Amino acid sequence: MNKYVNLLKSFGLVVLCLAILAGCKKDKDPDLDLTGDVTLSNFTINGVNAIIDQNAGSVKVDIPFGADLAALVPAINLPEGATISPAAGAAVNFNNEVKFRITNKNKFRDYLVKVTISSPFTSFKINNVTGTINDEEKTITVVLEEGATLNNLSPEIVMASGATVSPGTGVAKDFTNEVSYTVTKGSKVAVYKVRVILNSKSEYAFIGVAASRSAITNADEKAAADWFFATYPTADYVSFQSIANGRILTGYKVMWWHYDTAQSLPEAALAPAVVSALKAYRASGGSLLLTTFAGRYLEALNVVPSGKGPNNVFGDIDVDASDANGFVEANNDWGISFKGHEDHPIFTGVETYEPGKANLLQKGTYRTNHTAWWFLPEWGGYGNGQGWRDATGGINLASESWDNELNGRVGIAEWQTGGNADVVVITFGAYDWFTETKKGGSPTNGFLKNIKTITKNSIDYLRNF
Repeated sequence: MNKYVNLLKSFGLVVLCLAILAGCKKDKDPDLDLTGDVTLSNFTINGVNAIIDQNAGSVKVDIPFGADLAALVPAINLPEGATISPAAGAAVNFNNEVKFRITNKNKFRDYLVKVTISSPFTSFKINNVTGTINDEEKTITVVLEEGATLNNLSPEIVMASGATVSPGTGVAKDFTNEVSYTVTKGSKVAVYKVRVILNSKSEYAFIGVAASRSAITNADEKAAADWFFATYPTADYVSFQSIANGRILTGYKVMWWHYDTAQSLPEAALAPAVVSALKAYRASGGSLLLTTFAGRYLEALNVVPSGKGPNNVFGDIDVDASDANGFVEANNDWGISFKGHEDHPIFTGVETYEPGKANLLQKGTYRTNHTAWWFLPEWGGYGNGQGWRDATGGINLASESWDNELNGRVGIAEWQTGGNADVVVITFGAYDWFTETKKGGSPTNGFLKNIKTITKNSIDYLRNF
């Protein structure tokens, strides 16, 4: 009898526990209040209202030239009871995007704020032709028709409110070479370089697999191309197919192929007619900039002996929203060392953290690490930098940030013909033009300016050397 009594007691205890658990599931935490409003309705800097995208959580403000992005105080309208960080009324450095978090009761929401400075120029015209203004690079390019005289041109300049320029509008100048124009607004001063190019000759070209520039689909290649054509407005887009069809290349001084799509080179680039045409182009004095996976093209063009191209090629390929590849380096900026080559023109103006060392990729940035460099100590029989130079005929210019002797990796290098540089490669995984905003990574790379500087320097170096 006691056995059955104990069994009933145990059964009753189980039922009681299940009832308690069921009751717990139905109860809500009385201290969790999710009724707070965390919507940003207005964000203003220097009297300029931001454009707020509630779906994307983005805030964009374009303020007039003259402001200092390092110390701006936004005016923010918050819902009743809400707070924000950084705090309203505090000076904020907007040189990069800034995350603002609104908190109200037990809710919070993040907004990414990006501030840009509008151009001090409303327009810049010569002979009624509107110039291309690049405010990031501080350049203005005017393309005139063949036959124009460059030594006595009078620009028509319209400035934004409050900004002045010297030389002023209507002042005749000789544009055979670049002319400097100094813009002033309050204490803010900027110097723009103005150049006039005749349309009869294009010196620069961007090479690609796509049939046209607008057909480029790879995000990194597109970002690089957009910068290139903004920096060199007269440049042409040249497809491999057009080269195979007999396109004349002898007029170009520098051609750039930035290939980020796959580790293996595309068949279009390896077609015999294309390879022959580019070999002839180089033999006639043309120069090539090859970046990321395009560094593997050296062997096909006989720039290096067979088997002496990049021997350490890797990196994640898929970059769509569902991709599981790639990662965020949370702890370290990715840098390069060019010790011993600090005075090389390719590194002029690069922002360094110590002499001969610069960062290319900011920690916290999502990256796919597309790399096509040479690993020297163990593979290929190179041993060190001197062994690599002997085997490839190249000049290694940069390695990883820790490698001050440049004996570990080759990520930037050049080749010369007759004492003149005609090929430069940049193949670091940190050489990344487009930042995918995934896995909690930063939507911006604070060192992208160094990538642009090294690229422009390389193009100008190849053009002028």
